[in-house]
Amino acid sequence: MVESTDDRQTYRTIDRVRAVDQILADLRERILRGELAHGERLPAERDLAQRYGVSAATVGEAVRTLAAMGLVRVRHGSGSVVSVRSETLIAMSMAAAIQLEGSSATDVMDILGILNSHSAGLVAHQATDDEIASLRDAAERLAEPDDLDTAMRDLRHFLRQLAGLCRNPLLAAMCSFLGEIQVELATALAERRLLPLRKIVGALYSDRIAVVAALEARDAKRAVRATRAYHDHALELIMSSPAARRTRAADPSYARLISSLMSTKLATLTHQQAERRGTQLNEETP
Repeated sequence: MVESTDDRQTYRTIDRVRAVDQILADLRERILRGELAHGERLPAERDLAQRYGVSAATVGEAVRTLAAMGLVRVRHGSGSVVSVRSETLIAMSMAAAIQLEGSSATDVMDILGILNSHSAGLVAHQATDDEIASLRDAAERLAEPDDLDTAMRDLRHFLRQLAGLCRNPLLAAMCSFLGEIQVELATALAERRLLPLRKIVGALYSDRIAVVAALEARDAKRAVRATRAYHDHALELIMSSPAARRTRAADPSYARLISSLMSTKLATLTHQQAERRGTQLNEETP
């Protein structure tokens, strides 16, 4: 490939053989390296065509593939915008691997238990007193949830907060996504009814408080043990519900259910990301 330059960036003149694949790889790499950041507009397709030395149709095909991958959002009349965040990319990658392998619910939740336990050990050293106090408040709110939506919201908040306090963005993103899947799994197997979900959430109250107490004591080893015990107890309760037993009869490893939940969650994440970007663009428009 021959290097060509302009005032902004250096692009490569693309060989005609498999030009779309090469353009796709180059733009994808620029996005993942942050050269083309979230919210930034891609150069116009005709400008990219000139820089790469190919037709506009070839560039258009590459951009449409980026959009299908969730890396850009095509806005008719105003060009394409980079619309991916690192947490969404991590979620997509994890979901793809889990779905491809047909991983069981136990395997997926075991990964969550390992990651959450490691995260808790870091939180014991990294979080401030105010942050741990906020985590205790989140745990206390889960004592007796009043309705299903509130229970799901507060549980997600507790898990996201616990993950985020580890100060490791990659670990936090993985914990948050799998934590979301755990909440969705529990809700699905409770048949979206408050009473069975409330029993699970309430039964885990003392486990959550034990995690917080270990963090308040700044005892990393104790925090790891408490988090693993919390996770194991949660999995036991989720998988022992009557709906879980019925589901297991048709789907012994819950692999189809997990795959479905992941597809739904990814669609939600992509939609939320698009909405955030749309709001930002509206705010930027004079």
